Amino acid sequence: MKDKIMDLYLSNKEQIEQEVKKLDRVINKNSFYRLGVIIFGGAALFYSFQLENLVLVLILFFALIFIFAFLVNRQSKLEKISDYQKALLAVNVNELTLANTGVNIYDNGMHLEDGKHPYSSDLDIVGNHSLFELLNRSTTKLSIAVLGSWLLNDAKRGEILKRQEAAAEIASDMRWSQDFQAKLLSNLNQKLDVKSFLATYFESGDFTFGSAFMRIYVKLAPFIFIGSVVLAVFVPSVAYLPVIIGLIHILWSMFNGGKISFFSSRIDKVGNLLDSYAASMELVENRTWTANRNQELQEKLKIEGSSDSVSHAFKKLGKLISNLDARNNMMVGTVLNLIFLWDFKQVLAIVDWKAKYQANILEAFDTLAEVEALVSLGTWKRNHAEWTTPIILDHLETPIEAVDLAHPLIASDKSIANTYTNADHEIALVTGSNMAGKSTFLRTVGINAVLAYAGAVVPASSFKIPMFHLISYMRIKDNLNESTSTFKAELDRMKFILETVAQRNDSFFLIDEMLRGTNSVDKYLGSRAIIKKLITEKGKGMVATHDLQLSTLADEYPQVVKNYHFDIQVIQGEMLFDYKLKIGECKIFNASMLLKGIGVDVEQGRN
Repeated sequence: MKDKIMDLYLSNKEQIEQEVKKLDRVINKNSFYRLGVIIFGGAALFYSFQLENLVLVLILFFALIFIFAFLVNRQSKLEKISDYQKALLAVNVNELTLANTGVNIYDNGMHLEDGKHPYSSDLDIVGNHSLFELLNRSTTKLSIAVLGSWLLNDAKRGEILKRQEAAAEIASDMRWSQDFQAKLLSNLNQKLDVKSFLATYFESGDFTFGSAFMRIYVKLAPFIFIGSVVLAVFVPSVAYLPVIIGLIHILWSMFNGGKISFFSSRIDKVGNLLDSYAASMELVENRTWTANRNQELQEKLKIEGSSDSVSHAFKKLGKLISNLDARNNMMVGTVLNLIFLWDFKQVLAIVDWKAKYQANILEAFDTLAEVEALVSLGTWKRNHAEWTTPIILDHLETPIEAVDLAHPLIASDKSIANTYTNADHEIALVTGSNMAGKSTFLRTVGINAVLAYAGAVVPASSFKIPMFHLISYMRIKDNLNESTSTFKAELDRMKFILETVAQRNDSFFLIDEMLRGTNSVDKYLGSRAIIKKLITEKGKGMVATHDLQLSTLADEYPQVVKNYHFDIQVIQGEMLFDYKLKIGECKIFNASMLLKGIGVDVEQGRN
């Protein structure tokens, strides 16, 4: 199944590459046409001046402006199409690269890392080589935060079920999903938070621009100028009139240039981004959804009391910003201000846009962010069609049931699946030799629980899990900045685990080798006391340890603690790991054999 979807990505890539090449050829031709208009049109206009024929000059002048504007507009459209195709190409190339190398063009969530989080660091949720790095297809800062919150925070069962349904619907429509991704790809690595920028901008004093007289005159300006030109053609004695009116328009624009520049220099930062937001929102608005959450999000993109959609509002603002940006081309900007008072016209239109749409526009960013996060889940499901949708149980007393559960960050050809249930115990005590798979098994259970609670599919034949609050104790390390030793860090983390279990009966702990920073006697006695404390607090979870003596707790608490182990086989002096979970305590350990492999002989103890 995975090979089939990869073949589809490869086919898409090859088709889009051909389309991009065709577009590049057309764009190059259009650029030559523009150059030709400037050179030959300029020469023709100069020649017409020599003839001293005002009508011919005006006809040539406006013809050249029209042709050049047409070619500029055509170039802009062609480049937008090309940019979209290149974005779509990048989306497909990324899926192929990610499958082969694990390298993703999207954010890996490193900034979401928190060493004090209940489980993030221990389970490789965010950062380099993390779950987030493989899962994320979000470009906007808001969406990255949404997806991160799904992986790092507790959720309600109803929310999870809605995400599962919504992601499944998106997964089934690859064309829509990739279209959506391509339209937002321009936001990739964008440092500007557009929502925060607009929220601040809307509150600025820029929107006091203009007066009642300016508003009236701007509407009449093109008729006044064109009327003066027509009059000058038929009444030669007033041939100076369009020159004077045009000069007034240009000087007026120049006089207010500072205000216009301040206005445009701030808002033009988001012009192109707004176009991408508008295009992606339109995709959400125009599709017929069946999943409940997708329908709810679509409904949120409607403007209350208006037939307009949010995408239309975004497009309108994007177009106004683009129109205002024409002033940056000296030739085009001068002509537009000469005839239309173009700068004033666009700024006043943006002021009007703000008054009409501001109330709805900011909420739309949050809506789009959630859709983008759901696209990440949908792509994950499409790429792993053989994986299962977890069943989220609504009672804590219902046992975990994991059949053929594997680790999602380990390649399928190297990953070993295990089956586990806690139906007859509360705490699984996992013993075993070095490198046999204890820690990986605990992380497998933990990371798949995180995926399940996010609403994503997991690598298993089936996976049923109650709504637990995950906590972990695995990668404990010292902190020189805080003058914290390893043992102190372990004590702090264990205090956190014990307090959480005492306060929350929905806690599920994953503890890997307690109290490594002390001697073996204290380690055993301390670990035993901690497990007893967890039992007293009616805690649920898993403990991995090398200390075989702790396995006697299963005899003392037969309904609470159950022994599991990972072992090795030694065949002709060679250690073989099968990484399979087995019931009972471990009987074979391999430290001495591993040391012997690096040239260290361990003295055997005497009876």
